Amino acid sequence: MAGRGINKVILIGNLGADPEIRYTANGTAVARLNIATTESYIDKDGNRQEQTEWHRVVAWRKLAEICGQYLSKGKQVYIEGRLRTTSYEKDGVKRYTTEIEAREMLMLGGTGDRTRATVITSRPLPRPRGASRRMIFLFNEKPGRSAPEGQRPARKGGFSGTGGLGRPGKLRNRSHHAVPL
Repeated sequence: MAGRGINKVILIGNLGADPEIRYTANGTAVARLNIATTESYIDKDGNRQEQTEWHRVVAWRKLAEICGQYLSKGKQVYIEGRLRTTSYEKDGVKRYTTEIEAREMLMLGGTGDRTRATVITSRPLPRPRGASRRMIFLFNEKPGRSAPEGQRPARKGGFSGTGGLGRPGKLRNRSHHAVPL
């Protein structure tokens, strides 16, 4: 009996160049990104070594347009997608290329010790049968709410103080929306 397979890639890395945005003949946006991931290890002599791997990523439609608008060389991103191998012909020789088709992107980075993340998805990912649905809760303080005299004002936007991911029980007095993973 043949079962369903899993084709999922998750990267956190930095853009090596600005995204390259093009449009197909029918007007569909396509973004090509080069993302570097760097791993470090200790070699047999006890020296720290780094190895950088480059990944070709392609995004389509609205996700491609957003990549072109908001991403630039050096930005850190989270990419979730799947591997795709395509073929083309060059000089009469059939060639193959494998790249990551982005289905979801988070723009990472920020100032100081605050980290910002924005979740952007191209379309909902299919959920395997029997899998639970995980959600990230993104929320902002309610407008017009002010802190009592002598206390810190409410933060404008961002994540909860729970380390980044809000929990449904901690969403009192906040507007929020959930983004399926």
